Amino acid sequence: MRKFKYILPVAIALASASCNKATFDINSNPNLPTSLPISKILPTVEKNLGSALAISSGISQNLEPTIHRITTREAPNGYNIQPTDAYIAAMWNTMYVSVLNNDEIIISSGTAGGNLRYVGIAKVIKAYALSQLVDVFGDVPFSEANKLKTPIINPKFDSGAAIYPQLLTLLDDAIANLNGAAGTLVPGADDVIYGGVASKWIKAANTLKLKLYTQERKVKNVSTEVNALITANNLITQTSESFLLPYGKSPAPDDRNPGFADYYATQRGENVSPWFYEIMKGYNPNIFTNNADPRIPYYIFNQIKLGQVAPNDANQTEYRDSSFTSLYFGSTGVNNGFAQQNTQSLLGIYPVGGRYDDGLGKGSGINQTSGTGAAPYRFITYADRLYLEAELINTGVVTGDARAKLQAAINESFKQVDYVITTYVKPSDANPPQTVPALVGRPAVTTYITKVMAEYDANPSRQLQIIMTQKWISSFGSAVDAYTDYRRTGFPILFNPSDPTMAPGGKVQPPINGDPVNPGAQKAVPVQLLKPFPLSLYWPQGELETNSSAPPQKEPSTYKVFWMP
Repeated sequence: MRKFKYILPVAIALASASCNKATFDINSNPNLPTSLPISKILPTVEKNLGSALAISSGISQNLEPTIHRITTREAPNGYNIQPTDAYIAAMWNTMYVSVLNNDEIIISSGTAGGNLRYVGIAKVIKAYALSQLVDVFGDVPFSEANKLKTPIINPKFDSGAAIYPQLLTLLDDAIANLNGAAGTLVPGADDVIYGGVASKWIKAANTLKLKLYTQERKVKNVSTEVNALITANNLITQTSESFLLPYGKSPAPDDRNPGFADYYATQRGENVSPWFYEIMKGYNPNIFTNNADPRIPYYIFNQIKLGQVAPNDANQTEYRDSSFTSLYFGSTGVNNGFAQQNTQSLLGIYPVGGRYDDGLGKGSGINQTSGTGAAPYRFITYADRLYLEAELINTGVVTGDARAKLQAAINESFKQVDYVITTYVKPSDANPPQTVPALVGRPAVTTYITKVMAEYDANPSRQLQIIMTQKWISSFGSAVDAYTDYRRTGFPILFNPSDPTMAPGGKVQPPINGDPVNPGAQKAVPVQLLKPFPLSLYWPQGELETNSSAPPQKEPSTYKVFWMP
């Protein structure tokens, strides 16, 4: 694994002064350098791409609650995100200023100098970043944004339907650049994603194309395009080729996964959603019932020791199931506001580089040394590629064996957990160190997958739901595509406080025997929905107020991204 240290160019450090604009002209400011080496810019572009999307630093902080994998006491609870939300602004500003603007510098400088491998990498990043912006917001600045030589202060918003084809063309250009002569400057360790290996970037570009076409399948016939990509098979084909951003374990300068911050926060904010937990635990009566997922201790760390009765804080918990504690989405319960700093279950070793749940708990001993925080942010993994193919076959876009693809995708999802832990997180460096058992090869994993496939076989009308729910479980910690998948397919089924079958009488019942403090009497919790589900997110209010070409603010519950029918 490459040693991971980010270099922060002065240009990017000073860019925050203009971060509410979709343009930033580095060459018009005399206080900023005009010829920073592209080898110094690339690692920070890659780092900021992850920061714009991750939990705690970017849009996954809002989208993980929206897709019901974490819960918080903040705005996403009840879908109550506002146009002034800090994480909406963080994604927008980081993407346009720190990623796309600096990406254009790499493309411009690299093209002029004949350093085409840098150019190809920058174009793949540009296409991915803009696709994520379209998928979250819909229409966004594109054709008039990030013009370095002739900056446009008030760039218009282009339609997502017009942007997507240009991103696919951009990816073709990137592949041509990556296949060409590299030039005199060749990326190596400064490319923290793939170490400058052109063949891996080409596979990432093709797999991104497959993803974009799949996302369009309901509004466009993409059969020819996806068949060509699958037949050529120059896609991500193994775990080690996954498109991801590695993080480090250093607290100063901090290069850890942003989502690890809850381990040393003075007020912890991220709870694992009971809906997500119960599906993994086998409690949900409608899917994977009585089929406990062996990934639970890799996904979730419980601060309460297994078998412990009293919580680590003096306050009553809202949701408890033995060592697991959490809060409900949309909760208005009396115990929702009580501090659970040393009691609440935390995101575990796989999603954020925290601790593996060995049942020993930690109580007040959890801190920044309890894990390494070195879990990568996963942009597109090999498992994702297999789930895409399973979906395409299931929906008749391409021919093939959807069952075999799903089974391969689930197997790869388990392998991916082992790979992330051994290659990146390295739990032996935590304090105290941990030895984490491998998932692959365990009988419990075989049993789990066998039961999932039996459920798939027995329910032809629910096969797409099973594919998408497994993909949702697999991608925990990287939220944008799961948000996109739900809006495209309607799956997985999400918790709805207004649904009388999920919350009869406006209340939802935790496991009745789950709280050993109140055996057989854990109380039902009142829940309510504050706003409808957002089909896209608000545009940042700061952008609308400073960009005279911006449209009026949208209504997220009715504003569809173009790939939604």
